Amino acid sequence: MFNPDCRDCPRLATFLDEIKTDKPDYFAAPVPAFGDDQPKLLIIGLAPGMHGANRTGRPFTGDYAGLLLYQTLFDLGLSSAPTSEHGDDGLSLHGVRITNAVKCLPPQNKPETSEIKNCNPYLKAEIDALNTPCNLMALGKIAHDAILRAYGLKLSTFKFAHAAEHLLPDGRTLFDSYHCSRYNTQTRRLTAEMFQDVLKQASQ
Repeated sequence: MFNPDCRDCPRLATFLDEIKTDKPDYFAAPVPAFGDDQPKLLIIGLAPGMHGANRTGRPFTGDYAGLLLYQTLFDLGLSSAPTSEHGDDGLSLHGVRITNAVKCLPPQNKPETSEIKNCNPYLKAEIDALNTPCNLMALGKIAHDAILRAYGLKLSTFKFAHAAEHLLPDGRTLFDSYHCSRYNTQTRRLTAEMFQDVLKQASQ
């Protein structure tokens, strides 16, 4: 399961050490999952953001990428508040849990393939621990591929595409969405309507 002291990736561990020295008030450690312990939907992102989860210790919290995610969860009745600003703001999720394919902040938000593979057992353990009917939702292709790795599937088994649905070997359904990043939303590759549609479908 999740290891808050993991240092299996030397590049990431060194990077977090440097951040902790420069910004001692930042979380700067592997970021745990957040949300309902008995979810009906597990949302998987890429990795913590520098001034978001890496600062606050909660996925998609305190940065731009979380704005659309938490607002949409709230609009669908899956969150107690429309924003997630810091780890002790009292926010709770209903039937939803959020995690990342890579638990530590990577430089330039780009994890290396070896780091994704090193972290994959933690994602697999999170999926294996889901003891209720629970769909999965990948935010972006890296998260999509990480889920396939966690199932021991070839990356060519299912092609990533926004709003695509894939039936996994254990009967769960994997839903794909473009990542709710600043780039995707500002270029309108991903609109609020597109994101709500796929999230609504995945949460049902």
